[in-house]
Amino acid sequence: MAEIKYEVVEHIGVLSESVKGWKKELNRISWNGNAPKYDIREWAPGREKMGKGVTLSEEEFKALKGLLDQI
Repeated sequence: MAEIKYEVVEHIGVLSESVKGWKKELNRISWNGNAPKYDIREWAPGREKMGKGVTLSEEEFKALKGLLDQI
């Protein structure tokens, strides 16, 4: 399996933190050198491991924000 390369371009914030120190974060991440996308996932302390997450394009993020603004 090919190695996945990523760069956290912008750390936006922490949504929660578990008792084991894993943090659910909202970031903009460049995956494999591509344009950055919004990303929500859990990270181990030091970001040495990551959990499954959701990656959103700019358009998807704006649509999500619009839906949340309606609540």
